[in-house]
Amino acid sequence: MSGKTLYERLGGYDAICAVSEDLLPRLMSDSRLKRFWEHRGEDGLKREKQLLIDFLCASAGGPMYYTGRDMKISHKGMKISEADWTTFMGHVNATLDAFKVPKTERGEVVAFVQSLKRDIVEA
Repeated sequence: MSGKTLYERLGGYDAICAVSEDLLPRLMSDSRLKRFWEHRGEDGLKREKQLLIDFLCASAGGPMYYTGRDMKISHKGMKISEADWTTFMGHVNATLDAFKVPKTERGEVVAFVQSLKRDIVEA
């Protein structure tokens, strides 16, 4: 493998923005998950999207600095269940399919997202 970061191999900032632009509407319109975005103001949604982009870019080795809270704190009390997580992962995989993310990078992305599960899903 080359010495490039996952951020570079995914296509950098613009590619991660495009993925976020695809993923968030999927999540927000899903009948099981949309409750997490109901009654949110437009500015709050824009801020959340930018935090997601910054988090993904920074986590993939990009030059962004994530200024948000950690995953455990930011999801505490949301009552995210195992079923919610499974639905979410279905959308993540659909987005990765839509962008034809190569197998190696896809595996790294999925492994990273799965590593966050214990801080997000409430038992």
